[in-house]
Order: sequence, then C-alpha cells, then structure tokens
Amino acid sequence: MSESFQTIQSIGSNALLKKITNFDAYKNKNVIRSIGDDAAVIKESNDSLILLTSDTYVEGVDFDPTYTPFHHLGYKIVSAGVSDIYAMNGMPEAVLINLAVPNRMSVQMIEDLYKGIYAAGKNNEVEVVGGDLKANHANLVVSISVYGKAENDSITYRKGANEGDAICVTGDVGGALAGLRILMREKKYWEEHGDESVQPELGDYQFVVKRQLVPEARRDLIEILKKEGIVPTSMIDITKGLVSEISALSDASELGAYIYQAALPIAVETRQVADEMQEDVDRYALFGGEDLEIMFTLSEKKVEEFVKHFSDFVVIGRMVAKEEGMKMQTAEGDVVSFDDLS
Repeated sequence: MSESFQTIQSIGSNALLKKITNFDAYKNKNVIRSIGDDAAVIKESNDSLILLTSDTYVEGVDFDPTYTPFHHLGYKIVSAGVSDIYAMNGMPEAVLINLAVPNRMSVQMIEDLYKGIYAAGKNNEVEVVGGDLKANHANLVVSISVYGKAENDSITYRKGANEGDAICVTGDVGGALAGLRILMREKKYWEEHGDESVQPELGDYQFVVKRQLVPEARRDLIEILKKEGIVPTSMIDITKGLVSEISALSDASELGAYIYQAALPIAVETRQVADEMQEDVDRYALFGGEDLEIMFTLSEKKVEEFVKHFSDFVVIGRMVAKEEGMKMQTAEGDVVSFDDLS
C-alpha cells in the first residue's frame, strides 16, 4: 500500500464529507438539492417538493444516559429531525426510526424512548411510520429519517440571502449549552460522591435543562410565514451555534455578515448559569448550538411587515458584501472578525 494512512480527525468531518461526495455518482433529474442544506429536495410536481433528512445518535457520543431520560431522548431526536424540515420552510409528515439496541437495555427503557418519540410526533403533527430494529454489542444507536413537503414557491435554502438583508433569530440561544453544563456538573458531583440515593436538585435550572433535554422545534414560525405569505431569502436551524450557522448562510449566499453582540437573544436563566460557572455567556450563544431555533434573512421592509404577525424573533445583524467578511460589533463598540472569536 503506497497511500499513507490518514486519520479522519486530521481532516475533520466537513473535509471528509467533501471527499465522499466528490465521486462521479448518478444524478437524478428530479433531485433539486442533495447534500449541503438542511434537507434534500426532490421534485414531486410543479407545485410540491419532497424534503428528506436524517440524523444518527450514538450513546456516549451524542447523548449520555446518565443524565438523559429516555423519554426526553426520544422527544429530542424527533424535534431535531423535524427542525431540519422547518429550516427549509417546509412541513414534516412522517418519520422512520432505526434502533441498534444492546442487550443490557431493558424493554421499559425502549418503551420510554418511544413515549418521547410519539409525544414529539404528536406535537409536530408527524407520524411514525416504521423503521428497523437490530441488536448491538455495545452502545445504543438511534437514527431518524424525516419526510416532509414544501411548496415550490416558498421553499427556502441556505443560499438566497441578499446584501442588506436582516439576519433574524427566533427565541433565545445558548440555553441548551447552559443546560448541558449544569447536567455535566451534577454528573461529576455524583461520580465523585458515589451515592446513588442522592438526586440532583435541578429546580433552579429547569429552564436551561429543558432547553437541553427537550428542545422544541419552531413549527410556529413556519405556520405564521405560510399564513402571511412571507418567504425568507435564506434559512437554517441553529444546531451548532450562531457563528457556524451565520457562516453557513453567508458562504452559501456568497456574502459577508455583520452582527451586533448586544442584540444576541440570551435568556436571563442562561446568563445566570454562565455567571455561576464563571464563563462568558456570549460564547454560549455563539458556539453552543442545539437550541433548535431558526435563523432566517429578510429584507428590512419584510421585517417591518413580519413583526406585526410574529414577535418571537430579533434582528441580530445584516448581510454585507463578501469582501467585508464576517464581523461582530462588541458591546463596547469594537469590531472583531469571526476568526478572532474562536
């Protein structure tokens, strides 16, 4: 073998994805968008488009059963899956769930998992239509595939923002990471003291813990957009933090971005956790992810119109020319590039 061994870690997941999708593969004329957005888009008719997305969750990598109740895990998996459909300005209709289950798991644990799956399905008006069940030697693995639809004249991609468009964010951000920090702290305390009878006191942290364990996808946003006939110029859901999502929209639209630190929507409860941890709450918002909020862009005129119908969003910046790069104005008035934030 003349080719040297190259680790995945050495190139990163994004570079690996480019490598495995760069082959001379068969192209279906009905596939409008494949890899590179929140969901794949397939033409169904002149008016309707099919949306497909999938996610995989591995025990010990994507979730820790020590502090993740299985009914919460099931709920979160479905919420995250349908959020990808909402991020295309579409509506989910059905999900498939695949499980690889180790023998150490009980029937009751899997039942709890599905209680959460069906609860999220009901809240998002999406049906669980099947899947696959396999044995596994080590860890629990759960994968979800979501099927949805969008209208041809309202489908929204990451690409499409215009220079001058407002960058909008629903709800608040950073709460999911704050919840994770609390759960990890309680796990560490439990491991160090070794008393299984001691249960963590999470009452004061209910808001942020819920943001981590049972996040809600923003179906309400899509319903109002549809009702008012407003179509964002670009859209993405927030699963990797604001910096990552803004960069994705900007790269896809070949633009730069200018955001305001003072405008970041951060809940009081999230700020309290950051203060308690002696950490920078803005980094929770910029890099935390998993909030399942939606970032979208609109012209200033459309923002003025939309705010009359939907109030749970803020403008955190605007799209600028590509040459201006990715920058943030701090609360003190300084301007820093995204490269300096990491």
